[in-house]
Amino acid sequence: MGERKGQNKYYPPDFNPEKHGSLNRYHNSHPLRERARKLSQGILIIRFEMPYNIWCDGCKNHIGMGVRYNAEKKKVGNYYTTPIYRFRMKCHLCVNYIEMQTDPANCDYVIVSGASRKEERWDMEDNEQVLTTEHEKKEKLETDAMFRLEHGEADRSTLKKALPTLSHIQEAQNAWKDDFALNSMLRRHFREKKKAMQEEEEKDQALQAKASLAIPLMPESEDDRRLAALLRLHTLDSYEDKQRLKRTEIIHRSWFPSAQGSSASSSKASNVLKKLCLSRRPPPSTSSTVGDLGIVRRRSQEVPESPHCVADSSLSAGPRTPPGTTQDTPQETAKASRTKKTPDSKRNCRDQALPLGSSQEDLLHPSNPNASLVADYSDSESE
Repeated sequence: MGERKGQNKYYPPDFNPEKHGSLNRYHNSHPLRERARKLSQGILIIRFEMPYNIWCDGCKNHIGMGVRYNAEKKKVGNYYTTPIYRFRMKCHLCVNYIEMQTDPANCDYVIVSGASRKEERWDMEDNEQVLTTEHEKKEKLETDAMFRLEHGEADRSTLKKALPTLSHIQEAQNAWKDDFALNSMLRRHFREKKKAMQEEEEKDQALQAKASLAIPLMPESEDDRRLAALLRLHTLDSYEDKQRLKRTEIIHRSWFPSAQGSSASSSKASNVLKKLCLSRRPPPSTSSTVGDLGIVRRRSQEVPESPHCVADSSLSAGPRTPPGTTQDTPQETAKASRTKKTPDSKRNCRDQALPLGSSQEDLLHPSNPNASLVADYSDSESE
């Protein structure tokens, strides 16, 4: 090893291969360098790997299998011709030292001091497995005939107890002995499963393309189907249905506000109804005005020129003449009406004059509330 490492290295001028043999002997050093510093005591420092899980006695920590240490290797005995080595190493978590040695008889390692083993070994006897014959027992079977006979009887009794179980296992193995049939059945099952998976994938892809989804779809379950059956989806009403429903509500709604006071929605509805009524009512004439009592005031130019209307108006206005005033004759009245006639008035006198026999109470309190009273205020000073 020293020669391999000494290649292409510096060789001093006084180096003699016949005398020194190698660079290690020339420098008077061991090929393992510091690892062989205790070689005079029979100790070699090696890299030791923990063979199983242990618990350290110093710090009570767990040390796993495979942890490596710099251990001092020393020969402590022999098992026949196989040497027994002991390894001493320091725990990496505390100052405690752990000692282990080989066990060639059981092909294992034994903890001497400093730690305890985490028991994870497989016990063949507890698991009813066939035990290997020990060396001492094997020698006794070869030399002692009586022991061999007794051991054979014990083996036969054990076989008789295990025979039913063995026969059952053998029958089960014979039922599945046809490898070709098993292989064919297994391949058929795989083909059916693969076909079903492909169909499901095609359905998912079609649904994703239809709904423009980029998320993976999960397979359906019974809970999903039960939940979907409980849901009911309702489409939104169309514009015509909404308009029809609104008209129905307006028709069946009361025209008059409630006594306690209408809310914001009822006030809005009443405003809409008032606008509808005003839009349907014919617009009043620009030349006449309506008072609080329903009396229509017209200008003097709208008074008709019919003599019958003038006569009727003079007759109806006769009883209302205050006492102490002189009344005009019918001829003077007719003459005055002719001077005031206008060519543009073509309305009927029934729409302009008061009916005969109507009193002041009938004017203030008419029997028909919808009818409007017409009066002529042509001589008033307000005009």
